[in-house]
Amino acid sequence: MGRIYTDADELLAEAGTPVVAVGDMVTYHLLEAGHTPAVALVDERTEREAVDERVREALDAAEFDRERRVENPAATLTADLLEALDGAIGSQETTLLDVDGEEDLAALPAILAAPDGASVVYGQPGEGMVLVTVDSEAREGARAILAQMDGDPERLFEILGA
Repeated sequence: MGRIYTDADELLAEAGTPVVAVGDMVTYHLLEAGHTPAVALVDERTEREAVDERVREALDAAEFDRERRVENPAATLTADLLEALDGAIGSQETTLLDVDGEEDLAALPAILAAPDGASVVYGQPGEGMVLVTVDSEAREGARAILAQMDGDPERLFEILGA
C-alpha cells in the first residue's frame, strides 16, 4: 500500500505525523532510530516466531506515555483492538498497544482512523517497512479491503467513525 523502506531514518524523513507503527520489528527499528511512534502495536512475535531478546528488551525499555493490553486473536479485528486503536490515535499521548494474539491486520483500521497526513508503518516480511501516508485514496483502499472481510465491517466502520 506504500513504498518499502529498509532504513528507518530514510522512512522517518518522509513520514508525516502522527506515526502509527504496526508490528514489533517496525516499532523496534523506529525506536532504534530515536523516534517513539505516537501509537505502536506489538505482540512479541515476528513472522509467527517470538521476537529475539534484544527486540523484546528494547520494546520493554521504550517510554510510552500509556500502555494498554488488548485481546485480538489471529486473523481477527476485535472491538477491543479497534476501540483502543481509535482512542490512541486521537490522544496526545504516545501509546503502546500490547496485543494478546496478533496485530497484523491493524494497519488497515489504523489507516481509516488516522488523520490526513499521518503515517501508518507496517512490516513486509523479508523486505522492510511499508510507509502509508494517510489520505482519502489510502482510506478508500483500506475500507475496500475491510468491507470484503468476514465479520461485521459496518460495526468496524462505526467504531472508527469511518
